[in-house]
Amino acid sequence: MDDTSPDIRIRPGGPADAPAMLDMLDSAIVWMNERGNTEQWGTTPYSQKPGGVARVQRYTTEHAPYIAELGGAPAGALVLGSGPSSEVAIAPAGEPERYVRLLVSDRRHAGLGIGAALLAHAVEETRRAGVDLLRVDCWAGGGGELVAFYERNGFTPVDRFLHGSWPGQVLARRVG
Repeated sequence: MDDTSPDIRIRPGGPADAPAMLDMLDSAIVWMNERGNTEQWGTTPYSQKPGGVARVQRYTTEHAPYIAELGGAPAGALVLGSGPSSEVAIAPAGEPERYVRLLVSDRRHAGLGIGAALLAHAVEETRRAGVDLLRVDCWAGGGGELVAFYERNGFTPVDRFLHGSWPGQVLARRVG
């Protein structure tokens, strides 16, 4: 980061972080909807979606959550797992991998590099685990901005999928 970047601290997360993660997800949906994007995550707040709260709670207990903080307050969240969720109909990696199950930042801090910092942390955690492959899936609709974000952060598109009518893109990054 350059000298003008904020001081982003990344720490391990846990069950106590679930409310902050839900708040970030809810505000991200509002932010997307205000910009005309109602297809990516819909219009219902994540905390009110069937299974939404339970999923975030599982993220904090069954996977490896990390919280990015600015000034001691949660500003972003990353959840790393050992593979994709069962909802993502893609071929297995065929090797050990780490998988970004969730990446979200507080939209009040958009543009400060929080998502990029969390992805850099995911790369380091993947290396630390002795694993060479880090994958992520994302919404491939709209103008492809989200796919481009991951490409700017060192990922390469490898597989497309449909979840109902939701277009998805799997991206991979070698970290070894």
